[in-house]
Amino acid sequence: MKQVQWSNWSGSVRSNPRTVLYPTSIAEVEKVVRMCRQEGRRLRVIGSGHSFTPIAASEDCLISLDRMQGLVHVDAEARTATVWAGTKLKLLGELLFRQGLAQENLGDIDVQSIAGAISTGTHGTGRAYGNISTQVVGLTVVTGTGEVLECSGESHPDWFKALQVSLGTLGIIVQVTLRLEPAYKIEYESRRIPLGECLKQQAQLAEENRHFEFYWFPYAEPCQIKLMNKTDQEVKEHRIKDYISDVLVENTLFGLISELCRKVPKASPYVSRLSASQVPLGRKVNYSHRLFATRRLVRFNEMEYNIPAESMNAVIEEMREELSRNKYHVHFPVECRYAKGDDIWLSPAYGRDSAYIAIHMYKGMQHEDYFSAMERIFLRYGGRPHWGKMHHLEAAQLRELYPMWEAFRTVRQELDPDGILLSDYMGRLLDVSGPSPVRSVILDRIHNI
Repeated sequence: MKQVQWSNWSGSVRSNPRTVLYPTSIAEVEKVVRMCRQEGRRLRVIGSGHSFTPIAASEDCLISLDRMQGLVHVDAEARTATVWAGTKLKLLGELLFRQGLAQENLGDIDVQSIAGAISTGTHGTGRAYGNISTQVVGLTVVTGTGEVLECSGESHPDWFKALQVSLGTLGIIVQVTLRLEPAYKIEYESRRIPLGECLKQQAQLAEENRHFEFYWFPYAEPCQIKLMNKTDQEVKEHRIKDYISDVLVENTLFGLISELCRKVPKASPYVSRLSASQVPLGRKVNYSHRLFATRRLVRFNEMEYNIPAESMNAVIEEMREELSRNKYHVHFPVECRYAKGDDIWLSPAYGRDSAYIAIHMYKGMQHEDYFSAMERIFLRYGGRPHWGKMHHLEAAQLRELYPMWEAFRTVRQELDPDGILLSDYMGRLLDVSGPSPVRSVILDRIHNI
């Protein structure tokens, strides 16, 4: 119960919560919510801290679900599994694999909790696959009133569409039921081609491969393309080669040259070109959950925007023009992916097949000018920010980007009428205010008469 300091993974967000709690059961989560409601306190949920916005930060009460991990129930015939919401994606992949099951798609980082991943709209790549939230078929939630809600598309269709990407403002997700596939292997291939050639081929590559993404390096011509497809081949692991590539080159060496760029920012273009020339090439075969994610030891800050899929090339060309006019000190590659459109109210892919473009800056380097310039380009194409990545938008702008914005706000009022799940940041984002301690205590006293 003592005051501690909390920070996200990159260190860009810090807070000093009065209380950090680690419940081990749904009953304990209910107790925390009711305590906060009675005392007029604010409550936010923390996962692994991989959001770059203050979405999880609080100066009051934080709750972690790290002690609520694992499988609850598996239905092999229906190919569904109910899991504790605090389960980290890496662990979840292995637990499902032991049951002969797998998620249809994942992002390139697997340290997040399943609840954190779906609450922020985390995604992988693949034109036929939506973000991770589209795999959810049921949720168990402790609402802002302390009630336990079992929710699905059949039982509560509107609430469910709001809860699939909820930003942690409708309730505390305690269990998640996922639609799954039989466990499968994929062949991963990394190639290096000129960016111009990539842009000519990318629509075809995205159409012909189950998963396709590319990385282009500012101020460099070569780019990396990654392809992943299902296969029946035997698992092929190259442990020594993979260690050299994934750990020594992509993390240890890249970390050292990133420090050089931090100390000598003008070296960034040269480092970017060097990195582009050293893209690791080759193929791997393994089970899906072991190949989707990559190890990320070098810390950075990130902005990512969703744009209409057909706008990918136009946006990339404008970004290149901006980089040629203003020599931003950036050496991290730009990550470009795809996702299928969906009908989840606050999903960035709502109502449209989408491309995602992510920009990064090494931790400790000045990122504001670069991020702001790229954000202006994204917004010209109807861009919607990833909820867990840096952006500068607030309620008035977001309302114009999301057709179901007001419907979401209505559900938020229904499930958390006192606003205990709002921080100052989330209140600004949604244009609502949090609880007044005096007001909440008076309301509870009235309810108890």
